[in-house]
Amino acid sequence: MSATIAVEIINTPEQIGRLVDQLVDIHVSPLDTPAMYIDIEGVALCREGSISIFTLLIDTGSGTTPAFLIDVHILGAQAFNTPGTRDKTLKDVLQDESVIKVFFDVRNDSDALFAHFGVALQGIEDVQLMESATRRTRWSRRFVTGLANCIEQNISAIQREVWFIAKYQGERLFKAQHGGSYDVFNQRPMSKEIISYCIGDVQYLPELRRKFWTHPDQWKKLVMEATAQRVVDSQKLDYQPLGRKKALAPWTSKQNNVLDQWYLAPTCVFDWNF
Repeated sequence: MSATIAVEIINTPEQIGRLVDQLVDIHVSPLDTPAMYIDIEGVALCREGSISIFTLLIDTGSGTTPAFLIDVHILGAQAFNTPGTRDKTLKDVLQDESVIKVFFDVRNDSDALFAHFGVALQGIEDVQLMESATRRTRWSRRFVTGLANCIEQNISAIQREVWFIAKYQGERLFKAQHGGSYDVFNQRPMSKEIISYCIGDVQYLPELRRKFWTHPDQWKKLVMEATAQRVVDSQKLDYQPLGRKKALAPWTSKQNNVLDQWYLAPTCVFDWNF
């Protein structure tokens, strides 16, 4: 991602209102590509834990890219229920099916938003599922990959090095200062290491999406169906936020058949009249 990222910490209702107005203005007309890229950090992020920081990158494809770290630890429900001048809230935007929001593995983020703040996500794209659906065999699609591995395989070496340094520094902070606890996300003011760590989880999502989202409509429909099901499942009473099963890809036998047929289809037509 070549654009410069300008970071702003949002920790007052007034800032939330202005941000929501900005999001509404961006989406007055339908966009060709998504503008909102999101990741959430928290202590045991799920319905049984808490949300600390809601990271939002706005990528409109030109100029400086703004990124906002919404301090949910401080704002609580005000982060999602404070209206802007157009009487829209962040919750309204997140639940608007026509406004596309991009995550990498939306499941625990969706679980936490729904359980703690009643936010039922709509209009979601999941880069983790996009990457999985690009694999050519059902065996290679058996497990989903993490963000670090996805960046390792798809981002330039220079970008990777900077990204891994930021992630390492953030993880070292968890271990050194808090004995491995994610309570570090609730420490205020936010340290530069935590800010860089949070930005790192969204900064390459636009680039990854552009790389993966190049397939025909049938492929896109399949990925969107699987993504929507992820959101629905994350809101169920029996959803399990942890466990080995989370590493399994969600593709049904029918979906795998569609993907198999797609990748086995001829990619060119030969002229035998020579």
